[in-house]
Amino acid sequence: MFGFLKGDPKKKLEEEYARLLTQAVEAQRNGKIELYGELTVKSEEVLKKIEDLEKNS
Repeated sequence: MFGFLKGDPKKKLEEEYARLLTQAVEAQRNGKIELYGELTVKSEEVLKKIEDLEKNS
């Protein structure tokens, strides 16, 4: 009944993905390659979740 009040999980994941990529680029620019790698892996995990949501929709 109040489905319009629920947040869109795909949109939330896309925002998190963009945030992680931005942080990864900043880490790379600052020479923090290890942090860049960690953030890249996390962003790829979030991207996989987004792709799974798209498949199931």
